[in-house]
Amino acid sequence: MKRRPAARQPTSEPESGTRFPMPVSLPYRLDGRVTGRTLVLMRWIAIWGQLTSLGVITLNFHINMPVAPVLATICASVLLNVVVMAQRGPQLRLTDQDATLYLAFDTLQLTLLLYFNGGMDNPFAILLLAPLTVGAAILSFYNVVLLTVLSQLCLTVIALWHYPLPWSGAGFQLPALYSLGVWSGLSMASIMLACYVFRVAHESRRITDALAASQLALAREQRLSALGGLAAAAAHELGTPLGTIAVVASELARDVPPDSPIAEDIALLRSQSARCRDILAELSRKPEADGGPPFERLPLTALLEAAATAHRTTPALLSITARPAVGAPEPVVRRSPEIIHGVGNLLQNALQFAERQVDVVAVWDHESVELIITDDGPGFSSHVLGRLGEPYISQRSDRSGHMGLGVFIAETLLGRTGASVVFGNQRQGGARVVIHWSRHDLESKD
Repeated sequence: MKRRPAARQPTSEPESGTRFPMPVSLPYRLDGRVTGRTLVLMRWIAIWGQLTSLGVITLNFHINMPVAPVLATICASVLLNVVVMAQRGPQLRLTDQDATLYLAFDTLQLTLLLYFNGGMDNPFAILLLAPLTVGAAILSFYNVVLLTVLSQLCLTVIALWHYPLPWSGAGFQLPALYSLGVWSGLSMASIMLACYVFRVAHESRRITDALAASQLALAREQRLSALGGLAAAAAHELGTPLGTIAVVASELARDVPPDSPIAEDIALLRSQSARCRDILAELSRKPEADGGPPFERLPLTALLEAAATAHRTTPALLSITARPAVGAPEPVVRRSPEIIHGVGNLLQNALQFAERQVDVVAVWDHESVELIITDDGPGFSSHVLGRLGEPYISQRSDRSGHMGLGVFIAETLLGRTGASVVFGNQRQGGARVVIHWSRHDLESKD
């Protein structure tokens, strides 16, 4: 009995049977997402704020505090900024590890300042969350966890051990229960803030990386079309001088006696010019065979054949049929790279999971155009079906380890043409993808 494959997950760009395999293994490298200049500038702002607060408190309010240790702590930040600017340069992009170390230093520096000024009783204790917030937006998950743990330890330390607030007059002592509440609130806030900011930044990075991959796929397809047009233009321009060479060689062959020492060279010249003519004819023919120049308009079924050409390498059969409404002529569509690549990705996904057959049905009337792609495979798994179209939604459970980028690319590219894409499963089993256009919008694309 033939074993059925596991429920499908959306695939990324196909590794075989396509012209341009795309590397998509780098979206989660976070090195270089922040420059030294950014962190140095943020630290200068923090230093300015700390010195201003120190001056206002000591000069205007005449509050006694350990000025020397506080100034030494602030000078440590100044020294680090100067060293970073001198040794590495402010424009250098930092690795994930270096950025973590810099933000950890800022956390420890703020902790030391709070230790000398009341600990958790200081209203400025909330600033201890600032380095963690920045880190959650730019660091990897592992380093965000480390920075969160460090923040929790620092909050605990200054809650238990700190200099009392230098109140003027008789002084003031906050209840222990209130101090415990402040510690609990800041601790929970640090964890929730880190999770929330990291999640939002992570989603933003995924979308940005996936859009970049979509644009790369489209640019590659457009370069292919441009290359075909360039080859046809070159063949056309070279045809005239090559014809002149062939005419001159023929006249020389007619005038030179057969036993002449240059007769053999003339024969070689004629044969090579004929070969060049055949090569140019082939170059001129290939764009038409592949669907024409990039702006040539084709019948819809011919465009589907062009999209499917690169993916007819799997054992599963691919059939394309038309189901027009009565009296509705076949749509004539520009050979759009978005349609070629978007439909091609969906066909590749269906062919990879089909057991025997993939069917593409083109349905049109006077108002709309639909492509219905079905296969006899296992269909989309239920936990993925509602999230199809998102980038990197999950990893494949089988051998290939793709990350679901192909479906996102297909939906993004087809969306540029005005299409809507709906994913589902058939009642009898297998996946079903419906691509819908307004006929007027599809045929009016320039």
